[in-house]
Order: sequence, then C-alpha cells, then structure tokens
Amino acid sequence: MNTNFRMKAIEKRAFSELMNLSSQELEKLNASWVIADAKPGYPCRVSLKEAEIGERVLLVPFRHHDVDSPYRASGPIYVREHAEQAELDVNEIPEILTARLLSIRAYNHQHFMVHAEILQGAELANGIRQQFLKAEVSYIQIHNANRGCFNCSVYRA
Repeated sequence: MNTNFRMKAIEKRAFSELMNLSSQELEKLNASWVIADAKPGYPCRVSLKEAEIGERVLLVPFRHHDVDSPYRASGPIYVREHAEQAELDVNEIPEILTARLLSIRAYNHQHFMVHAEILQGAELANGIRQQFLKAEVSYIQIHNANRGCFNCSVYRA
C-alpha cells in the first residue's frame, strides 16, 4: 500500500478578507493581530513556518475540519501577515512540526476519527506512514498536543 504522503497547509486566500480589517472589525470576529514575542511560538498555518520575533500575526478562530460529521472542529490558529503559501514536496515535513509534541488524528472517508496518537515531531513521518498502511484511513490531521491547535492536513501522495 502507498504510504507516501503530502502535507497541505491552509489556503492563504481563506484569510485575504481579514488582512485588511480594522482591529475593531477583527474583534467582532473574535480575531486580533498579535506580535510574535518568541520563536518558536507562533506557527503559521499558511506558510507552515514560525513567525519571526517582532512579526505581526493574525490570531483567528478557524474551522479546520469543516465536514458533515460529529468530528467537525474549529480552533485558534496563527497566520503571518505576509505569509507565502506552503507547497511541500512528497514526504516533506515542515520544520514547525519536527520539535513539537504532536497529536495525529486519522479519519476515514466518512470523516470519522479511526485512530489518534501522541508522538514527538521527530517520529511524525513514521507515524503518518503507519496510519496510511490502514486502508480505512483517508486523511490525517496534525495538531499540537499541548495546546491542541490544528497545524495541517496530510493526504496520500
């Protein structure tokens, strides 16, 4: 069975309208601009890179699992103000994931979770491949284990 994978960042265009809103308009959407004061600490879900200290990032609630299933989910994410869309190669793992404790959540074609586990970022590639050995797994979502924030989705390549 093919266990090659491709990680997919959130599309930049999902945030294009938010980038030009005032602080007051963002507040009505439960979003706000913050300045990164540590690195790591502000992982961008569009570029899949850490924000630099002093960089402006948008903290915004985002429905990362927008499906017709009991597993529909949303949560807070960061988006760098001038993020470039991440385009990762097959089996490439972005640096923002390699040093974090992660939660991987595997879903079937009906968007039901069929497996979940916690692992170190250094073990991520193996963890993904082990899940894709199971025919029932359609895709995987990766979250930070400690705060639970969504990072990216993973699909068979």
